[in-house]
Amino acid sequence: MKYSTKVTECPKCGGKELGKGKQHCGYASMYPSNKLSFGYDVEYIICTECGFIIESNVKKPEKFKGTLWMFFK
Repeated sequence: MKYSTKVTECPKCGGKELGKGKQHCGYASMYPSNKLSFGYDVEYIICTECGFIIESNVKKPEKFKGTLWMFFK
């Protein structure tokens, strides 16, 4: 991941050990809504105690630029 989380414990269970995970390929990918495009991986910071997803982000956010143009004109 290109970013680092400032969270040091799980807000749900108080667990102190966090892990990184990702969904990729096929149906688990994120797709821009109004562009013909391949999907992009979604990455997560996860509590290894209870499985709570603390943060998530799309690996290539720049691919989603211009997808909300119709809402702001």
